[in-house]
Amino acid sequence: MKKLYLFDFDGTLTYKDTMFLFLKFYDPAKFSVQFLKHVPLFALLKFKLADPEAVKKSFISSILKGQSRYQIEKKAQQFFEENYPSLFRQNALDFINNIDRENTESYIVSASLDIWVKPFAEKFNMKLLSTQAEFKDDIFTGNFVGNNCNKQEKVNRIKLEIADKKFGKIIAFGDTSGDKAMFKFANESHYRFFH
Repeated sequence: MKKLYLFDFDGTLTYKDTMFLFLKFYDPAKFSVQFLKHVPLFALLKFKLADPEAVKKSFISSILKGQSRYQIEKKAQQFFEENYPSLFRQNALDFINNIDRENTESYIVSASLDIWVKPFAEKFNMKLLSTQAEFKDDIFTGNFVGNNCNKQEKVNRIKLEIADKKFGKIIAFGDTSGDKAMFKFANESHYRFFH
């Protein structure tokens, strides 16, 4: 029976959080202005006095809202080309390169937006379950489709994806409290395994 690997993305496979990296890459000038505007909200997050999903949506929206899908995807591809493989932990790359693809399925399960994680998932030949950007008429609305893919939502998305498939073992890799629900769901879990 096949094994299922579930990989968190930011901090688990990568050295850094990709949200800030991508948004800065996308528009450095706008990023600087919006980052300063959002500092009070980021401070509130530290003290758990703000909703993480709302702050995340506000910050991403302040830079990408109104941009075309074509432009965002083009920049996401450039971001991938500039940051692969240097952004990734070598232990993680070694592990991924040695996965027995015939006997496993592998998913990246990330709270980051699909728009910039997708090229990396494709490179790794993995299914991507992540927070989804909402587009209307191929223009980014600044909203998400459904919920932020974190905590219990990660498990909800995994269950929806695997449906009634059976796996001999489900193995999860993560690095924050946002991965706890995924760890509980898995048969085997690894915290900061690649660090």
